[in-house]
Amino acid sequence: MRYLLVIVGLVLGLGALIGIKGAQIGQLIQFGEAMAKAGPPPEAVNTARAVTQSWGGTINAVGSVVSVQGVALSNEVPGVVTKLSFDSGARVQQGQLLLELDSSVEKAQLASTRARLKLAEQSLARSRQLAPSGAIPSAQLDADESAVNGLIADEKALLAQIDRKSVRAPFSGRLGIRAVNLGQYLAPGTTLTVLEATENLFVDFTVPQTELASIRVGMPVRAQLEAVGPEPIDGKITAIEPSLDAQTRTIRIRAKLANQEERLRPGMFVRVEVVLPEEKPAIVVPATAILHAPYGDSVFVVEPKQADDGQPSIGTDGQPVKVARQQFVQLGPSRGDFVALLKGVKEGEEVVSGGAFKLRNGAPVTVKNEVQLQPQLDPKPENR
Repeated sequence: MRYLLVIVGLVLGLGALIGIKGAQIGQLIQFGEAMAKAGPPPEAVNTARAVTQSWGGTINAVGSVVSVQGVALSNEVPGVVTKLSFDSGARVQQGQLLLELDSSVEKAQLASTRARLKLAEQSLARSRQLAPSGAIPSAQLDADESAVNGLIADEKALLAQIDRKSVRAPFSGRLGIRAVNLGQYLAPGTTLTVLEATENLFVDFTVPQTELASIRVGMPVRAQLEAVGPEPIDGKITAIEPSLDAQTRTIRIRAKLANQEERLRPGMFVRVEVVLPEEKPAIVVPATAILHAPYGDSVFVVEPKQADDGQPSIGTDGQPVKVARQQFVQLGPSRGDFVALLKGVKEGEEVVSGGAFKLRNGAPVTVKNEVQLQPQLDPKPENR
C-alpha cells in the first residue's frame, strides 16, 4: 500500500509538471505569434518636411588661383652684386630699382667716351665756323660730324650696358623671398626672386560641357575659401576657352577677382560659384536624409501604415502607426546643409533626416524630434 501511494504521488506530480510546462510553452507560442503579427519594434527617427524654396541658379566648381602678372626676376648679364634695394616679401612699384651689378668698368669707359665726345663737339663747332669761308675742306667737316655721331652712339651703348646691370620691377606687386646676397657673382639668368601682381587675381576652373550654354563672359562669380574668411570674394568671368578638353569633356573658364587685403595668393584652390541670372523653385531636404548606394540615391518617406481594410492602422497607444517607405530620388544641386531633389519626393512629404541608416523598406518608426536639427543654406560651424 505504501509503494502504491508513492507511485500515485509521483504520477500526479509528473502530470502537474507536464501541465505547467505545457501551459508555459503555449504562452510562449502565443507570444511569438503575436510578435510575428505585430512585427519588429518601431525605430526612433528624426524627420523633416520637404519644402519648396526659390534658389538662384548656380554652377559649382573648384578653381585654382593664378596671378594676373607674375614673373621670376633674373639678371641679363653676369656680374657681382654691389647693391640690393629690396627685402623679401616687400611691395614694390613699377620701375623701382631692385639690384645693381658692378659696372665700374663701363662707367670708366663712359667717362672716357664723354671726354672725347666733348673734344669732338668743340672741333665740330670750329669746323662749322671755318667751312663757309673755305678755310678747311668740306671733308674735314664731314669727318668731324662723323666722329661726334660715333661717340654719341658709343655713349648710348655704354649707358645701355650700365642699365642692363640694374634690375628694376617691371610692374607693381609683391616680391617673394630673396635668393641672392650682396657680393655674390651672378651668371646670366640667375633667379633673384619672384614678383606677383596681387591687386587682382585670376581663378581658373572647369565646368562640364552640359553647362556651357548657360555661361557668358561678364557673368558674376563668387569664390569661397574658409581659410581666408567666411565672406565670398566677388568677380566676373573674363574669358572662356574656345575648345573643350577631349578627355574630361569640360571647358576651362577664367574669372577675375578683386584681391582686397591680399586675402588670396596664387596657387590656392577655391570653391567657385557661377551665379546664373534666373531663380528656380526647388524641393529641398536636409542632406542627412540622403542615402547613397551603388544602385542609386534614396530617402525614407514617413507615412501612415495601411490596414487590410484600407484604413490607417492604429497602434496600442491609440496613435496611427507610421512606417518608412524607401523612395529613390534624383539629386540636384546642393547648398549648405540642403540638397535639391529633381524627382522622387513631393512638397510637404515627411522624410527621415536622422537615423535613416538603420531602416528598411516598410519598417515601423516613431518620430522623436526631440533634438531639433537646424540645417542652414550658408552654414558657418565653429572651428574647434
